[in-house]
Amino acid sequence: MRIDRQKALHAFREYTSRYDPSDEKVKLKIDHTYRVCGLCQQIAAQSDFDAYETELAWLTGLLHDVGRFEQLRRYGTFIDAQSIDHAEFGADILFREGKIRDYVADDSEDELLENVVRCHSAYRVPAQFTERERRFADLLRDADKIDILKVNIIVPIEEIYNVTTYDLRHCAVSEEVLQAFYEEHAILRSLKKTPVDNVVGHISLAYELVYPVSFRLVCEQGYLDRLMNFQSKLPQTNAQFAKIREKMTAYMRRQCAQSRDTIRKEEGTFHEKNKS
Repeated sequence: MRIDRQKALHAFREYTSRYDPSDEKVKLKIDHTYRVCGLCQQIAAQSDFDAYETELAWLTGLLHDVGRFEQLRRYGTFIDAQSIDHAEFGADILFREGKIRDYVADDSEDELLENVVRCHSAYRVPAQFTERERRFADLLRDADKIDILKVNIIVPIEEIYNVTTYDLRHCAVSEEVLQAFYEEHAILRSLKKTPVDNVVGHISLAYELVYPVSFRLVCEQGYLDRLMNFQSKLPQTNAQFAKIREKMTAYMRRQCAQSRDTIRKEEGTFHEKNKS
């Protein structure tokens, strides 16, 4: 399949132009989409994807949040639990309503693209995915998580979680959420009971990163560290976050060290291949 970036970008601009560009929430998702495209390309290029696969990874980034715009128009929120699964919704718009043909004329990669878009915000990648589908799904999910950490810093988290500052700063982390966090995995939405549980939920996304370069990017960008520096008005909550920072900082140090070793080995293998 040939990917024409200009055609795909034009289709995305045309689609999003139907929504109010002056709405900060619309702009947020447009900007997020372009950043995820760039991250997909960067991760792929540094993770042994060939040139065509890197283009395909870029395209998954462009497509992944198409459902967000109609979700906002119909339901007035980006909170899936209060509206609709935006990933499933976006996949339906693209592949059941045929909008994907606005982006690419060839249908040879439709199955992969649909599966990757449809699962990008799921708790887990479906077990039945092929190895190739999993590679692209993991990459898109990494890129999305990396930028979500940024969004939690550049946008007031009260707006993201739809709560007041008072409520956010005057609640504790639920015991179920803390337990899940210490088990080193993402936190199910059903476990979140208080506004600040959402902060811990986004911090926990770092546990789900797959590609070595993704850990390096998170460490370099620093948004995770800033999110962990959340300050509550309650001493109990600040004590909880002190332990959360300690736990996640140690985890990321291990992962970043391992990712540096992996990247060095991959670079060494690449140079050896070129010599021969």
